[in-house]
Amino acid sequence: MVDLNTAMAAASVDRQKRMAEEGKERMKRRSGRDLGIEAFDPVKHVAKEKAETASMWLVITFSVVISLLMRYVLMPRTTVEKSDILYLAPLAAIFLIPQVHRMLLPSSFNELYTKGTWFKAGFLHTFTFLAMAFLLVNPPLGDIVAPQLADKWVLIQHEDDEFNFSKGMGSSGTLVWEVEQDALLSGDIWLLFGLADNVNVDGATILVGLSNNAGDVQLESDADFWNDNMEVISNNTGNISNTAQSSILMPHGDLDQDFAIKIGTDLAVGEHLISVTILEQGDPWENSRVYEWTLRVVEQLPDASAS
Repeated sequence: MVDLNTAMAAASVDRQKRMAEEGKERMKRRSGRDLGIEAFDPVKHVAKEKAETASMWLVITFSVVISLLMRYVLMPRTTVEKSDILYLAPLAAIFLIPQVHRMLLPSSFNELYTKGTWFKAGFLHTFTFLAMAFLLVNPPLGDIVAPQLADKWVLIQHEDDEFNFSKGMGSSGTLVWEVEQDALLSGDIWLLFGLADNVNVDGATILVGLSNNAGDVQLESDADFWNDNMEVISNNTGNISNTAQSSILMPHGDLDQDFAIKIGTDLAVGEHLISVTILEQGDPWENSRVYEWTLRVVEQLPDASAS
């Protein structure tokens, strides 16, 4: 049998153990070293901030140098067809960042770098390179895009001092012109369009060709036709500012260059393929762009009531 004193002593010991365990549990719930948080060390914090700052500027400098090498060394030696290397190679330079740090920064800094440092450096390099590439390949530092169609293209039938414009303007690649049965698209047929460029469209070479059943022919631009008939053209192609000089074909005004090309006289029924090739010596490549349009001359269906 257990006497009363022994039982009370055992209960007291058990209670003390429970209180000790509860105290430890409360200590774990408090912030501090029990949670694995290191004590703040100002000296170590300053050293880490200096190392991170040095890493940031080193990565920015590295990215700028890589961007300049891409633009002025690699790009002039690369064709447009193989231009993917211009982005893949600089971005692959991310793997050189840790080695560059070890070569150029003191060991006291490198000891503080972690995997998180290389992760942040990779993002910084990527976005710095993309920003620099955008600046270096666009005007005024570069030009890698040929002039483009300012808005739409239109066809004009000029006969006996009368002007007939095609129904709708060439927002797509095909225009349809209806003529009477057994008739031709009589008169002079003119192609009108405007070109826009981010530098100067005057320096581009424009080659216009026509292909139909009669064969292939190269066409010349006529600068006088647009100037002589500016008011008629503006009134029939969407005058955008109520002036004789404005036209939706040239939405940027004097920044666009107008083109008027006589594609033929008395065109027969059928398809007439128009090709416009734009060549420009850009920086550093020769820029090119090709448009292919179709004029489809069709006969009107006979009137059912006439039969």
